[in-house]
Order: sequence, then C-alpha cells, then structure tokens
Amino acid sequence: MSDSVPGAKRTFFLADLHLAEERPQASGRFFHFLDTRTVGADALYILGDLFEYWVGDDDIDSPLARQTAKKIKTLSESGTPVYFMHGNRDFLLAERYATLCGMSLLTDPTVIDLYGTPTLLTHGDTMCTDDRSYQRFRKLVRLSTVKHILLALPHGLRHAMAGAARSGSEQAKARKSYDIMDVNQEAVAGALRQYGVSRMIHGHTHRPARHTLVVDGRNCERLVLPDWYGEGGYLACSEEGCELLSASSPSG
Repeated sequence: MSDSVPGAKRTFFLADLHLAEERPQASGRFFHFLDTRTVGADALYILGDLFEYWVGDDDIDSPLARQTAKKIKTLSESGTPVYFMHGNRDFLLAERYATLCGMSLLTDPTVIDLYGTPTLLTHGDTMCTDDRSYQRFRKLVRLSTVKHILLALPHGLRHAMAGAARSGSEQAKARKSYDIMDVNQEAVAGALRQYGVSRMIHGHTHRPARHTLVVDGRNCERLVLPDWYGEGGYLACSEEGCELLSASSPSG
C-alpha cells in the first residue's frame, strides 16, 4: 500500500510529535508531511503530544503555535477532517486552539469505524498501569479543579512549571525500566475486550510496532505509533490494511 497514490482512500495517524521551538527539524518534517502526503486523505488523527508541552489556549501567540495552526487549518479547509486526542504533554489544549486549527477534539479512548474494522484509538498512557507513580500524577493533573488552578497562573510561571515537569519526567524515566513504562498486556486485553474491538492504535510509548494477540479467542492487533524525536513516522490505513511508514520515506 502506498499513501501517495492520487485519489486513494487513506487515513493517517500520528502521535508524539513533541513540537517545540527548540526542535525546528520536527516541525519542518511535520509541515512537509501535511503539505505533501495528506492532500485528499479521508482523515488525519493526531493521538496526543502534538506539542512538547502546552500551558493553555490563552498562550497561543508563539510562532510555532500559529504556524502549526495555519498548516493544520489548511488541510482541514481542503476537505480532510482532522481529529485531536490529548496526550500527557498537551492535555490543556482546548476548544479555542482546536478551532484555530480546524480540529475536532476526541475523548480518550474513542472507537472509530476504520474501513469496516472497529478500531480503538487512545494516546496509550492509561494502559501503562505498571507505572503507578505516573498514573497517580496523571489522575491528579486531569482533575478539573487542578486544571482550573493551573490555567489561572501567570504564563511565565506555567512555562517554568512545564519546563520543570519535563526535566523531572526525564529524570524519573531514567530510573525506571522500559517494561514499567510500557503498556500492561492485561490492560491492553481489557480495553479490547471492553470495547469489543480487535484493533487498537496508540502512541505514548515511542516503540513503533505491530503486535498481535488473542483476546477471548479473537485475533487482535495493536499498532504503536512512532515518535518524532528522530526521523518521525506515521500509520497509513486504507481498505487494504495499515502500514507503519517513516516520515522520511520518499514513497510514503
């Protein structure tokens, strides 16, 4: 399957772009992807962590935020719907910025009909249940009262806190095993069982792969999206199936 075939029905999935002013290569690759590979697509799904961090929709005047919104809006206005699901780094992104981008916000998780196959979409962090300290932190910061308090703080303080959180996260990950930070297999099976689907697409773990598993006698698959700290990549799906592709691939 090639996602570059003119008129071919296809849907794209991205996650973990972690766009930041200090990483112009990632944003450049993303903008090139939008300009060259998504024209005429059935849909684009961004499953979290579009930005390295997001401190609120009242702070969207940075060149990167504006340029990203312009690029995504151009795709949306061309007729390709764009959907966004929150990640752990940009859970404060809200309706104002989504509207600026022309994106529709999705709850996590969401089930879609992907060319006849019911498919569960999630950022993926909720299934990393072995990382208990992270799960406690996630539950805390997603509380509406906590988000309200955070958004009431001055922009400068929010940026400083986000920087400290990024640094703390990297230090914490350095002390944890990869297995703890990966998804829990029972959590994966439980989600597939709960929603009655045989396919799951997620990001967060930065371990792109296609995993097969059997749940209650059903053959299932779990597709993990790549991050964009390196060359970047995405999942392209059509009626023929799904394929993980590199953002630098000339034929992708």
